[in-house]
Amino acid sequence: MSTATTDAPTRRTYPEYAQPAWRRLLVTRETAVIALLVAVIVYSLVRVPNFDGPLTLTYLLLDTTPILLIALPMTLVIITGEIDLSVASIVGLSSVLLGVLVEAGWSVPMAAAAAIGSGVVAGGLNGFLVAYVGLPSLALTIGTLALYRGLAVGLLGTKAVTEFPDRWTDLATAKIGETGIPQVMLLFVVLALAFAWLLHFTSFGRGVYDIGLNEEAAHFTGVAVERTKFLLFVFSGAVSALAGVYFTLRFGTARGDNASGMELAVIAAVLLGGVSIFGGRGKLHGVIAGVLLIGVLSSALRLDGVTVNVTNIIIGLLLVASVVSTSVLAWASGLTSRRTPTGSSPQNAPLGVESQGRST
Repeated sequence: MSTATTDAPTRRTYPEYAQPAWRRLLVTRETAVIALLVAVIVYSLVRVPNFDGPLTLTYLLLDTTPILLIALPMTLVIITGEIDLSVASIVGLSSVLLGVLVEAGWSVPMAAAAAIGSGVVAGGLNGFLVAYVGLPSLALTIGTLALYRGLAVGLLGTKAVTEFPDRWTDLATAKIGETGIPQVMLLFVVLALAFAWLLHFTSFGRGVYDIGLNEEAAHFTGVAVERTKFLLFVFSGAVSALAGVYFTLRFGTARGDNASGMELAVIAAVLLGGVSIFGGRGKLHGVIAGVLLIGVLSSALRLDGVTVNVTNIIIGLLLVASVVSTSVLAWASGLTSRRTPTGSSPQNAPLGVESQGRST
């Protein structure tokens, strides 16, 4: 008498043929940026005078907080293959609106809510024209950059509003106990977790990557491309306006030219953090590391007596190197794949049921 037993089929999947998990996690541009950030911090602590002073961390985080905030939605916008150059002008517009309303007798919370609302409207206009009208985001946001900055300057002219309640300006620079960490970082952590969840753990986030990789294919797979882009520009406008409120209270002044040029710092940090300018690739933790890397490098060079011009040159070279590295790595990967024997290629490995039934 014989019995036939059949083993449970073992199905091979593509991840089994990919690189090891440790390599996929560690050998990335994001990890390289984090490693470089740690190296710069260690070097600065050892070699730069006063870098380990009690106020260095505080002012470093206070200075980088607006860029950290705006970089969160900007990451998602660039991953879709779009760009928003109007963010700094929205910061200036919300700053002026906050100052004008407080000067008119509004409470700071009510004026801040109205200022953030203006950011939602500005971002919504950008999003509508890009997503539903089909205008190119680069050209459009150059135009709205000038529009929103013109509105900000038009509302105040050359004067500035400096009369804000002390308890609100003190709150903008308050620290968490004796740690030296500003309390505003708690707001950033909450928003960072929200955007990280949205990008990396939701179907909305998967749609963002799909749009960046192939917008037409994303349409056919059911991604609401227009709605996704519209919402991302709204997020960008709202967070930029929130950064404008913080910027105004931190420095205690509302001016039409507040945050001029900040959009370049934001985009530089996002690209340095590993986001592809062509869309479809990038991770939020790399962007945060990129912002902090630029902040730490700028602070260390300033304390070491390096001029602003030289600092800008160094940061510019670092950004160019990060962008060029993508093409270099792709070229090197192509050479490696061409040298790999055809029979050993992962794509040629069979998929499906591996084990066969056997009789005893």
